[in-house]
Amino acid sequence: MKAKKRRDRAWYCLFVLPLVIVFCIIVIIPFVIGIGYSFFKWDGLPIHEKVFVGFSNYARLFSDTRFMSSAVHTIIFTLIAVVLINVLGLAFAMFVTTKLKTRNVARTMLFMPYLIGGLILGYIWKFILGEGMKTIGENFGLENIFFNWLTDKKMALVALIIVATWQMAGYIMIIYITGIQGIPDEVVEAASVDGAGFWQTFFHIKFPLIMPSFTICLFMTLSNCFKIFDTNLSLTGGGPNNATEMFAMNIYNEIFKLNNYGYGQAKAILFFIVVACITLAQVSITKKKEVAM
Repeated sequence: MKAKKRRDRAWYCLFVLPLVIVFCIIVIIPFVIGIGYSFFKWDGLPIHEKVFVGFSNYARLFSDTRFMSSAVHTIIFTLIAVVLINVLGLAFAMFVTTKLKTRNVARTMLFMPYLIGGLILGYIWKFILGEGMKTIGENFGLENIFFNWLTDKKMALVALIIVATWQMAGYIMIIYITGIQGIPDEVVEAASVDGAGFWQTFFHIKFPLIMPSFTICLFMTLSNCFKIFDTNLSLTGGGPNNATEMFAMNIYNEIFKLNNYGYGQAKAILFFIVVACITLAQVSITKKKEVAM
């Protein structure tokens, strides 16, 4: 018996080993090297010398007004987008799990936006919210509402939230559908017999039972919204006047446009720590809620 367990463990390690090697090469080693670069002043070119500056790159972050502005933009965007994505995703899931005859078609249509790449999606919506909105406003005399949102500081951020929500809500819906379909019919029927209404059944029966799905969805939306880059790049480019520049875009601009490789790496490491702390705290809190419920 022990020999069989050792043999099974050996086969398990053999099959997992290639994935571990690839993960280390692609993720772990570059991450460790990046931490090392964050202590140097360097423009990223091998022909130029790296100058060791210690923690001065990290100290400089807190006096960088543009980086702090991108942090504010990212937090505002994430808070609003996470709420909208989860509310809409859950509403869609409730809708397509009814006895609606076209529910399979509805699921497909709602999920399709997620299949479009972030860059392509951004360029499509750039036309709709830019020239498209402007043309409608000029032709119908509604310039106060229909104008180029992407040239307005406040509306550009709203546009980014709308596009991110439109893309992710359908994917989050799939996860909620899995949770809803796992609810025993007997429990819902018992609540109905006891006279519980729709909202009472939802808040006291269904939502507590889909709490594991909520944990996953909240984690995914939080991490994805904090890390948004491709849609940010193609839709607004961080404009107008850096009003929609998010964390990831600020780091990208610092490294590849301003050639501050070491300083950009320090931003990236801080960004990783912030996202990791927030998402781990969220998972810990919602996991406890699962047990309590």
